Amino acid sequence: MRRPSPAGCSSSSRDQARYGARVTRWLAAGAVLACLLTVGGSAGAAGWWSPPIRSTLQIQFSGLPVDRTVPASVYDLDAFDTGAATLSSLHAAGRHVVCYVDAGTWEKWRPDAARYAKTVRGKSNGWPGEKWLDIRRLDVLGPIVGARVDLCAAKGFDAVEFDNVDGYANKTGFKLTAADQLAFDTWLAHAAHARGLGVGLKNDLDQIPDLASSFDFAIDEECAQYKECDALTPFVSAGKPVFEIEYKLARSAFCPRAAALGFAAMRKHLSLDAWREAC
Repeated sequence: MRRPSPAGCSSSSRDQARYGARVTRWLAAGAVLACLLTVGGSAGAAGWWSPPIRSTLQIQFSGLPVDRTVPASVYDLDAFDTGAATLSSLHAAGRHVVCYVDAGTWEKWRPDAARYAKTVRGKSNGWPGEKWLDIRRLDVLGPIVGARVDLCAAKGFDAVEFDNVDGYANKTGFKLTAADQLAFDTWLAHAAHARGLGVGLKNDLDQIPDLASSFDFAIDEECAQYKECDALTPFVSAGKPVFEIEYKLARSAFCPRAAALGFAAMRKHLSLDAWREAC
């Protein structure tokens, strides 16, 4: 997951994304992207689930098994670590479940890690065992990510959250452009919708004006911490929920602003265990 860098690790990637020079979008790619953006129709119209604007979120990736008693309407769980029985139980309780898929970095512990050619693996993103991917190489990444989304659909997930989709703004080891990122992120949205799944945009705040129409909801980490929450308002304006996660701030420091913006916000441990303090 796109998390703050752990203590003692380099935070250059996140710092560059947060404070570095913003990369100018390449308008020359507009015609291609406009075509991609129309694929799949409006959220919900083509047969995929979209969370209502006032949905609430729980994310749990550690401390398993999943705590199914958390009072949230939407759960975000790992594609590989979550079994169909857990999904069935949550669905029976009236919850919807989002499938976590890392699309932008290689994770060495995943069962499909060997499918990623070394030529598409770049620099470390600051987390052990993870490396940025060359998102321009859809000929390599497309079948792998597509198989992951197939797994989400086969298990019965309702939507997908693609992580690490802002490589162009980081030191990846590849000369990625804003246009490369837009094309990749839009391809991801279509890949989810084509399988009857909703799709959430993770972070990548600078490209929200170009991407909000293709995604059904947004998940952001620490927009209050970095004073960036206003960038997410196009989702709310379009009737799509924004799920805000903060790790360091007290609830009093972000909940009032989140409520004013119409976000569903919560505080979580960095380990993303079951613990949660919602606004």
